[in-house]
Amino acid sequence: MNEDLVKPFWKQFVTEHPELANEDTPYSDEYFGDDKKTARQFLDLVKSGDKTATCALYRMFEYYEESVPDEGSFHVITTFDGQPEAIIQVTDIDIIPFRAVPEDIAEQESGNTKDFDDWYNEYEAIFTRAMESIGETFEDDLPVVCQQFKLVYKQ
Repeated sequence: MNEDLVKPFWKQFVTEHPELANEDTPYSDEYFGDDKKTARQFLDLVKSGDKTATCALYRMFEYYEESVPDEGSFHVITTFDGQPEAIIQVTDIDIIPFRAVPEDIAEQESGNTKDFDDWYNEYEAIFTRAMESIGETFEDDLPVVCQQFKLVYKQ
């Protein structure tokens, strides 16, 4: 986490929205995608309200010893370089095999910019690269963490 950028952004959010959180409310920061261009595209979709879901390999949570987000948790969404621009709150979590991700989640995940087959192929490639980065092989029956969320703050 880039504390110098993220912490003041969080403080501004809680000052403006004390009904949602306070400075002691836990949060994390992250970017969506696996490169600078994709992170920017996804962040813009989040900020426009078009992207309201994300999917991540459960195996990556295990590998990096991170907890799966809880419903109600807050996440500061940043650019690939760590500049915070939005805060989301998780509204629903499901862990299902990648091949079982329903079309409505894929639509929310892509911000309605791709048809299901395009989304599936794009994420198959993203998840293949992620698994290769830890020396493992992607299989379409691997569990993914599907998070639905709402945008609660943007700049």
